[in-house]
Amino acid sequence: MELAKKYGMQKISGMVRVFQAIEKMNDVLNLSIGEPDFITEPDITEAGAEAAKKGFTHYPPLQGFLDVREAACAYWERHHNYKNSPDNVYISVGSLHVPYLAFAALLNPGDEILLFEPYFTPYASQIRSAGGVAVGIKTHEENNFAPTVEELEKYLTPKTRGIILNSPCNPSGRVLNLKQLEEIAEFVIKHDLFVLSDEIYESMIFNGSHNCFANIPGMHERTLLCGGVAKSHCMTGWRIGYVFAPQNVINTMCVLSSFQTYGVNTLAQKAAAYAMNTQDEKVKERAKIFGERMKAVREKLNNMKGVKCHEAEGAFYLFPDISGTGLTSEEFTWKLLNEAHVAVLPGSAFGETGEGYIRIACTQSMEILLNSMDRMKNFCESL
Repeated sequence: MELAKKYGMQKISGMVRVFQAIEKMNDVLNLSIGEPDFITEPDITEAGAEAAKKGFTHYPPLQGFLDVREAACAYWERHHNYKNSPDNVYISVGSLHVPYLAFAALLNPGDEILLFEPYFTPYASQIRSAGGVAVGIKTHEENNFAPTVEELEKYLTPKTRGIILNSPCNPSGRVLNLKQLEEIAEFVIKHDLFVLSDEIYESMIFNGSHNCFANIPGMHERTLLCGGVAKSHCMTGWRIGYVFAPQNVINTMCVLSSFQTYGVNTLAQKAAAYAMNTQDEKVKERAKIFGERMKAVREKLNNMKGVKCHEAEGAFYLFPDISGTGLTSEEFTWKLLNEAHVAVLPGSAFGETGEGYIRIACTQSMEILLNSMDRMKNFCESL
């Protein structure tokens, strides 16, 4: 059967190829996937079950239940002093659904979106799917992979429509400080752009603090702020995300979803509302555990031949430089998987800037992480 031309040349990303390979192997220590190893708290699961018993088994409102949107507002005001109305919240099928709908709503054919390498791989595909052009901007480790306005100006064209920010960053662990965000905000106002600010890892900061981009003067009305419960509340399988956005964007997202998903799982929504309202201490406890894991793994990495690893400020990923081994990102990843049965992701899957790096997700127990590091150390010494 002949595929549509726009998908006929579609390539599977380096990230997905690793995931597919792992499924066919045994004894793999999997450090490739950004999913917490903790299961959802039992009382959250019970909240979803109770919703079913109470009859929340019918179609939900397209925008999401009001109490879920209120819970999202309360969570962000409580944690980040960000205030918005439930009317300006859309509940999505996971946070990954947000940029897909946003670009469909906002982009015209040929519009350009600036995104900073290394970047979360699906962004570029979603931009292209909406008819836009993804423009990768290289960053540098010596600047902690932080974007600069000088670089932004170099890539600006009359077709530039917006910017994607991701802080804390997947995959680099970089957290943008307030000064950096304010400089970007000035650039955004100067050139009349919008910003999709993916802040899904806002609860996981190990150095400094999280600064909500929409709180910067002039950014509230220009920002689509993405969040969710997958990482913070260990609810990846529940598929609940959300976005704060201007009313016209929210309305269009609802229209688009009406012929795609027709709303989001009712029981998962109710469980998410309960989670956001009750789990603050658990979120803090788990963030501390992730921080301890990352510190231990980073120490191991910096004692390996040909490997050096900078400190991550947030999220739960490490992005070590493996160029000293003499292997490319792809070569290192596949040799490590096939010979040591340790799964990581090649940095090149996250844009050109990622070449020479790998991404390690510290989302397994300390025992598994340390065993993985032992295998990786032996592997590096054998090269």
